[in-house]
Amino acid sequence: MIHDASHSVLHDALHAVLHALSIAGSMTWEITWALILGFALSAVVQAVVRKSTVVALLGDDRPRTLAVAAGLGAASSSCSYAAVALARSLFLKGANFTAAMAFEIASTNLVVELGVILALLMGWQFTVAEFAGGPVMIVVLAVLFRLFLREELLRGAREQAGRGLAGSMEGHAAMDMSVRSGGSFARRLFSREGFTATSHVFVMEWAAILRDLVIGLLIAGAIAAWVPDSFWRAFFFEGHPLASRLWGPVIGPLVAVASFVCSIGNVPLAVVLWKGGISFGGVVAFIFADLLILPILNIYRKYYGPRTALFLLGTFYVAAVVAGYVVEFVFGGLGLVPDQADARIPMEGITWNYTTFLNIAFLALAAALLVRFFRTGGLGMLRAMGGAPRDGKLHSDG
Repeated sequence: MIHDASHSVLHDALHAVLHALSIAGSMTWEITWALILGFALSAVVQAVVRKSTVVALLGDDRPRTLAVAAGLGAASSSCSYAAVALARSLFLKGANFTAAMAFEIASTNLVVELGVILALLMGWQFTVAEFAGGPVMIVVLAVLFRLFLREELLRGAREQAGRGLAGSMEGHAAMDMSVRSGGSFARRLFSREGFTATSHVFVMEWAAILRDLVIGLLIAGAIAAWVPDSFWRAFFFEGHPLASRLWGPVIGPLVAVASFVCSIGNVPLAVVLWKGGISFGGVVAFIFADLLILPILNIYRKYYGPRTALFLLGTFYVAAVVAGYVVEFVFGGLGLVPDQADARIPMEGITWNYTTFLNIAFLALAAALLVRFFRTGGLGMLRAMGGAPRDGKLHSDG
């Protein structure tokens, strides 16, 4: 009797794990081609835009400069860790702190691959909301910095940044893989050097994002399989429209902080939360809080000191919440919020449909770039990803 009971428990546990892995696998298959497309487009831009050009354009916090910072950040798509490291590098080289933070936000939240995946998994409305809410978040952050960022705090942040304490993806952020030769955009891109540079950026971006993407998919699969919808409906006040709209943008970033998943890795979890009943603005605020997860807050502490880390936590959180509210009420007023009942979590696996054909085509492209990467010294670059923030040395945290 006891043996039969334990066997049944083991069978149920195994079934639950396989169910979670099946959902994670289906999500992976659904978004593979979109990820390859997004990172390929990003690699093309980064192959012909030098980082020294970026620094020269970010010298102040005027609206025009912040718009340029957002555009350059969106073009230089990065994983959250690399974006944070690159923002510090820009700051140390002379970029304005507010402009560096705007660049950081845009390089993880205003990128093509994120928009495509949101459209695939959740609907085009979320893609539009991402690109509408991102600038709102940057504007709110700039206003908060202008009101509350004191020169004393900024001076301390610069001194701490100059110590060069290691965070994550330092080597990746320090690499400038752009084409060195002159000529037009097309000439540089379609040269042999352009192909090589594109392959280097493409593979390095994948290497940087892969850990968070896998973790995000596994967490999303586990939550979708194991957490009952009734829990989420109660947690997000489903059935109470006003309370839900007010609660969503407040709680969304806090869920993100605790999830430990950043960048594109948090989109699968956003799907689960949306299906569970979080508000439209809550989803957007959740996605925008990818730069506030606990490991990145610890990196802010190393980079800029504890006081500035707390300042960034507070200002980024408020900016994400406000962006969530703006999106919630503007899109709601325009009737652009999709029906949560239409939300779906991919579970069908591999079938012969357009997704499969697109995946085959884009996986072939990825394979060609991967081969080029390893034939042109890519292995050494992978080994240097952890790298040093400056001077070829990593400084301990003390």
